[in-house]
This record gives sequence, structure tokens and C-alpha cells, in this order.
Amino acid sequence: MKVLVTGCNGQVGSSLVAQLEGKAEVLAVDRDQLDITDEAAVTEAVAAFNPDVVINAAAHTAVDRAEEEVELSYQINRDGPRFLARAAEKAGAAMLHISTDYVFSGDEEGAYSEGDLTNPQGVYGESKLAGELAVCEACPQHIILRTAWVFGETGNNFVKTMIRLGRDRDQLGIVGDQFGGPTYAGDIAAALIVIAERFMRGESVAWGVYHYSGLPSVSWFEFASHIFEQAKAQGVIDTIPALSSITTADYPTPAKRPANSRLSMDKIETNFGIAACDWQAALADIRPYG
Repeated sequence: MKVLVTGCNGQVGSSLVAQLEGKAEVLAVDRDQLDITDEAAVTEAVAAFNPDVVINAAAHTAVDRAEEEVELSYQINRDGPRFLARAAEKAGAAMLHISTDYVFSGDEEGAYSEGDLTNPQGVYGESKLAGELAVCEACPQHIILRTAWVFGETGNNFVKTMIRLGRDRDQLGIVGDQFGGPTYAGDIAAALIVIAERFMRGESVAWGVYHYSGLPSVSWFEFASHIFEQAKAQGVIDTIPALSSITTADYPTPAKRPANSRLSMDKIETNFGIAACDWQAALADIRPYG
């Protein structure tokens, strides 16, 4: 199996490269090796490597900055995936693309399923949804994997931020009225590899959009509480700061966050036998984040 991984230095990309070692011939690229917004460069790179699977883990994920960096957001989140999908289709490769809960408004009750109405509330979500549509149009053999609240040992994320703040502050206010499923980057990578391997075995693959995130669903406040409990128990921090639950209105940001980021796992479990991420198990050893 030959796999092209973009965004190889990010949270999911680095996990993909590590887990594919010994399983596949991998061409791992980040923006310095391949600018996915350059169609000619993408076409040339994919044609030269001739992959069986293209996994796009590259994205402009700075949600608040996206409100100002509109053109850049669309270049990376829409145009890049389109160019990769076109090149994958020419190579006869499958295209696996990571998307986000931000394609939804977050105003509905319960867990969002893949067929629910999309209604992004900001530039980040709008550009990611545009990327989904671009991939669908360019490469019939595609999987779009929407995920949420990603954390991993590499890069910046909520877990690392909480540990850093916990060392510096005695009190913290954490948003308690936004709910979702924290998702470990390593488990996202593992799910994508399961799908890629099924394709390579010549088994039937139900192409399309899928959701993958963690259970149990929690608020950011509840997630932070668990992080601090684990960090204290494992000696990563000396004391747990006093935590208070605040509202979204108490912590205004340039971009609107979904109040509900819960994603239904029914489809991916049915079609691929992939269970929800157990984010608590992923934090059983929290030391790599400290």
C-alpha cells in the first residue's frame, strides 16, 4: 500500500505516519514539502508517487483567525482538498479527507448524523464544508471523516493548554455550555487506516461522509476537570486550580463555537466496525501532554 499523507506534522498527520510505519510505503509531506494550494505542484507530486490512498490531514484550523484570513482559509480548506482529490482520481487512488463538526450550527439537540442539515456559522466551518463538496465532486472514491475536539501529543490542543494554565494559575473559568466528544488524534489515524486497508484488500467500501469522535460527550468544563484529575494523579501538576463553569457569553470569541458538537457514530460502526474514541483511555497516561 502506498499512502500520501499531507499535514504530516499535525496532530492526526503525525499519528498517521507513526502508525503506517511497516504497513505501507508513505510519502509524508507538510506545507514545506508540498503546498496543497498549488494545483500544479499537487498534480506533479501525486503523479510521481502514484499512491493507492491519499489522506489529507492538512487544514487551516485557526478558527478565530479564519474570520480575518478568509482567502487563506478557503485556499487551504477548499482548494487544496479539491486539487488533491482531482489528482487522486487521476491516479485511481482513494481520497480520505478530515473535516469538522463546525459544518453544523451546533443549535440542534442530540447527536448530529451525517445526513443532517449543514449550517456553518463562521469562515472556518464554511471553508471546511466547501472542501467537503470539492472532494465529493472530484473523486468518487472518497471518505470524508468529520471529527471534533481533537487532541494529541503533537501540536497545540485543549489538553496541553489546560496543563500549561494549571501550572500558572490558581483559578480558571472553563466554558460549561458547549458539549462534544473529545477525540484522540491517534484514534482518528487508526480509523482512517482501517478504511484504507479495507480498500486495499479489495473489499467493498461505502464511500461518503462519516462521523468519528469520542464518548462520553462532555462539556469543556467536564473535559478540563478530567484532565486536571489525571494530571494531578500522575504528578504532571502539583495542585488542581479552582475551576468554575462559565457560559459562552462570558468568554466571547471572534468566531462562534457550536454549542452542540455531538456526532453520531452509528454509520461508521455499521459500515466499518469502528467504535467511538475512548478519550478517557487515551488520557490514561497524560504525561506526554505535560
